[in-house]
Amino acid sequence: MLTHHKKHHGWPLTLCSALLCSSLAQADDKGAIESLTGFNINETAPLKDLGINVGGWATAGIAGNPDDPESRTNGPVTFNNRANEFNAHQLYGFIEKAVDEEGGKWDLGFRADVVYGIDAFYTTQANFDDNLISDGSSRLYKLAFPQAYATVFAPIGNGITTKIGHFYTIIGNEVVTAPDNFFFSHAYTMQYGEPFTHTGILSSYPVNKNISITGGVVSGWDSFFQEPANFLGGVTYTTDNERTSVAFSLITGDVNKDDEHNRTMYSIVLHHDITDSLHYTLQHDMGIEEKSLGADSGKWYGINQYLTYDINEQLGAGMRLEWFRDEDGFRVNGNSDHYLAATVGLNYSPMSWLTLRPEVRYDHSTENAAYNDGFSNDQVLISADAIVHF
Repeated sequence: MLTHHKKHHGWPLTLCSALLCSSLAQADDKGAIESLTGFNINETAPLKDLGINVGGWATAGIAGNPDDPESRTNGPVTFNNRANEFNAHQLYGFIEKAVDEEGGKWDLGFRADVVYGIDAFYTTQANFDDNLISDGSSRLYKLAFPQAYATVFAPIGNGITTKIGHFYTIIGNEVVTAPDNFFFSHAYTMQYGEPFTHTGILSSYPVNKNISITGGVVSGWDSFFQEPANFLGGVTYTTDNERTSVAFSLITGDVNKDDEHNRTMYSIVLHHDITDSLHYTLQHDMGIEEKSLGADSGKWYGINQYLTYDINEQLGAGMRLEWFRDEDGFRVNGNSDHYLAATVGLNYSPMSWLTLRPEVRYDHSTENAAYNDGFSNDQVLISADAIVHF
């Protein structure tokens, strides 16, 4: 049930207490449908014979804001930006046929994703899916197709895998798909400093067991053939024991066909398993956009750090510390500022098909009152969501 403009004070804290007091259940690999009915569509003969896999999830949550802003928004925090409202964030489905990279022969595959909910707003593309739901009463909820691409595997050298179509970016650490993030909320770098999706062609090649490279041509940032061609690429290095990896990714090219000027940004992500249970991630982003007819040049950069600990198979704890600098007021809200945030949270999976993510987040802007409708430099969010895998 979706409830708008209804306050839920105290609900996140109640959920956190319930999580900490809950007994742990044994996890398995079954989704909710299979666990409840015993039926797995991916085990049916037609899908198995074709090598097709379908799946998805639903996620809903609330971001409790003690300031209770009149606008009912959490300032520059996006995705979970609605204050004290329970919202459906992602009703997500996908269908895919993965290519066989071990078969030593040419292979074709595909993937298509669809998402409905409050998060879909961040993956819609102009002249593609941004107007599928345009009713003013549903302005917060969108329908988007963030991925729709074909895959080609070419048995050349160690094997080249190519995507052709519309797909998620390779840049950064955090992603749109909820199950692939530890935290419910997102870092400023992901929200404001990086693209979400691309349209074009992108190939990847494993040079050896340690190094892989990716490169291609895409239509700018979050664009369905409306922006000039950009280069998108990266390189990843993984140690022999697979405990440490470093990924460098870059996108560069012109922006705006009617007022062409260059925009370049890169991201470096370091992952390291300190122990089998303790994991550390360091991310650095930087972007520069040249002066255009409508705006001065802009520069933005930041550093994120993540530390997560697997308490047991069902429960994990995590911390994220971040600093994002919008040097010229180019990316966030028009004001030059430093944005600092600290987040602590839990991941609790009492069943394989259910993940609960309570968190507490503190935000601070150093130069402008970015929160509570422009009245405060600080903000505390007490949030939680639930992810149900189909």
